[in-house]
Amino acid sequence: MKLWRLTRPEYVALDGAGAAKSGGRYSSPGVPLVNFASEPGLAVLVALRYVQATPAFSDDDFVLGWTTIDCDVERVPHALSREAKVAFVDAWAKQRRSLAIAVQSAVLPEADIILMNPLHADAADIAPLSTRPFRFSECLHRPPMLERYTAG
Repeated sequence: MKLWRLTRPEYVALDGAGAAKSGGRYSSPGVPLVNFASEPGLAVLVALRYVQATPAFSDDDFVLGWTTIDCDVERVPHALSREAKVAFVDAWAKQRRSLAIAVQSAVLPEADIILMNPLHADAADIAPLSTRPFRFSECLHRPPMLERYTAG
């Protein structure tokens, strides 16, 4: 399975340090996890939500990264409350039951957030992210065909 991550270059390591420090949407502080998206567009959309809340950001500070994993992916039950999802993921990570677990995206329910446990024995076999520069300005500019489609 190919997994995607839009991040800043200093956070490309698949060590879960960021989530361990601050927690994540589906994990508590102190739990090292690596957050991925099942689709590149979801990775961009999730990051865009945070970028919009940061008025002074540098557009050239991002990379779109991808890696692959080959494992069975557990799934967090969708019907759980957010707090119950966090508890479920925290327990899963602590038990090191599997390398990855999927959570239905709240941003785009047709896709998944994939959480990887860097403390799982199989994490050492995951290739580092391959990356390319990413600029929001290159994909969110005014569409060149806009006038044609909006003309009366």
